[in-house]
Amino acid sequence: MADAAATAAAAAPAELTLIGLSGVPMIAPGDDLSSITVEAAAVSGVSLSSGDVAVVAQKIVSKAEGRLVSLADVTAGRRAVSLAAEVEKDPRLVELVLSESRSVLRCRPGLLIVVHRSGMILANAGIDTSNVAGDDHVLLWPNDPDASAARLRAGLRRRLGIEVGVVVNDSVGRPWRLGTVGLAIGVAGLPGLVDLRQRPDLHGRELRVSETALADEIAAAASVVMGQADEGRPIVVARGVPYARRDGSAAELVRPAEHDLFR
Repeated sequence: MADAAATAAAAAPAELTLIGLSGVPMIAPGDDLSSITVEAAAVSGVSLSSGDVAVVAQKIVSKAEGRLVSLADVTAGRRAVSLAAEVEKDPRLVELVLSESRSVLRCRPGLLIVVHRSGMILANAGIDTSNVAGDDHVLLWPNDPDASAARLRAGLRRRLGIEVGVVVNDSVGRPWRLGTVGLAIGVAGLPGLVDLRQRPDLHGRELRVSETALADEIAAAASVVMGQADEGRPIVVARGVPYARRDGSAAELVRPAEHDLFR
């Protein structure tokens, strides 16, 4: 049967508003992102409402969770040293990539594509140096991005008494396409994937294969407002998302390996 969440789409407002919040400070380990989100909303003159979706950049989630690592503290193993020579990367970075990954899919000089522990496929297991202080420091993804989203959602509920969806997003490259795009790596309080099968199209024909990556679409839209450089807007409020809420996850967006024609 079609996902019940999809049935609300026709009656929902055909407008999506994206609001980048101002006043988000530099994040340190242990910071409470729910308090920071509420304070940034107040500074921005935004009153969060039930049904809103808070889209939060992976970097501030990782920083709050203490996922900053100094390469000086990393010892590269034999496999990392060998692979680092092939991809022309720091062996210590490769060691971290391997520790965050299930397997290596592709590699060449300058590129290392892996299956992250979450099941998502991306370069360098999402480990990044942009907007990270310190020449030898790198930032890892949260240990469990879906759990990170759920904690932020629970914190907003405690502080505001409302039900807000949460998407943790990151910029990820894609096969066959140039450039990066926002991708949902953590989801709470809304569908990651919306099943539209068995709904009629405009001509009354039943949809047979249509599934919408709702959380990814929200993540990509919010990334336009967040920016990628020094904009300083790592939290975006999405208002008017036209689907009913349910408990969802980013995990439901991962294609099973046995259905992947390219592996």
